Amino acid sequence: MTSHSPDMPIQVDDETGVWSTDSLPMLYVPRHFFVNNHMAIEEALGAEKYAEVLYKAGYKSAYYWCEKEAEAHGLSGEAVFEHYMKRLSQRGWGFFITESLDLKAGTARVRLEHSAFVYQYGKVNRKVDYMFTGWFAGAMDQIADSLGYEVKTQAIQVQCAAEDGCEFGLFDVSPL
Repeated sequence: MTSHSPDMPIQVDDETGVWSTDSLPMLYVPRHFFVNNHMAIEEALGAEKYAEVLYKAGYKSAYYWCEKEAEAHGLSGEAVFEHYMKRLSQRGWGFFITESLDLKAGTARVRLEHSAFVYQYGKVNRKVDYMFTGWFAGAMDQIADSLGYEVKTQAIQVQCAAEDGCEFGLFDVSPL
């Protein structure tokens, strides 16, 4: 296995210790710590209820992130979505590959390889990447809004590498 240093800029404020990338504050935590907390909340609430909570929070966060990153880098349209997929991949969540994207129609398909959740859960024969679904809809809606499109979207996970017979995850975004 080869490795390299992070491809995204990381600054640490000397006075506060706050990490940031592209002027947005960040946290750097071990994957097992994050996923173990995720699993504990899932156990307490149930996967379905937890997925609902994460969808709403993820949607809001992705919308905000795309808005701020578009401004910071002078990006618009598909470039914002691709930048988002690139940054998610660079942060260790997995590799996100845009298989299709039509902003005006409000549709997309995203492939996920090497999911951080699948690495921790293993083959449990269920979808464990539900945290990401709200992210895709939030990103799509922010970009569509910025372009003046009236479409509103939703996202679902079609398959997960934690399921028997699946080697990667797939997410579909479609209009509400």
